Amino acid sequence: MASSFQAVGRRKEAVARVRLIPGTGVRVVNGRPLDEFFPRKTLVGDILRPLDVTSTSDRYDLRVNVNGGGMTGQAGAVRLGIARALVKIDESYRKPLKQDGLLTRDSRTKERKKPGQPGARKKFQFSKR
Repeated sequence: MASSFQAVGRRKEAVARVRLIPGTGVRVVNGRPLDEFFPRKTLVGDILRPLDVTSTSDRYDLRVNVNGGGMTGQAGAVRLGIARALVKIDESYRKPLKQDGLLTRDSRTKERKKPGQPGARKKFQFSKR
């Protein structure tokens, strides 16, 4: 049995490299505690959802390196990384994680800016005369 399980999660522009190590539930993101790195309680709950679904929250230590994107994108990337690592640990976790939609990569990204417009969809003010 491997000593640690690694997986990559992505969302928007964020990329998270996740390591699950058998332990007592210590959670570190970029060298800081999870609650300190993600101050919003909703994001922390979202990130830990895969561990709650599989009832493994106190069985594994979590070490994450995440970069790119904003807070929400990084949280989504970490969540996907955790779910993928759990499937590597035990294939029987796949079904409950899949039912909760935790193994699906959210492919929505920022739409590109178009030429002759100030943004992706926004148009300059139209003047008839």
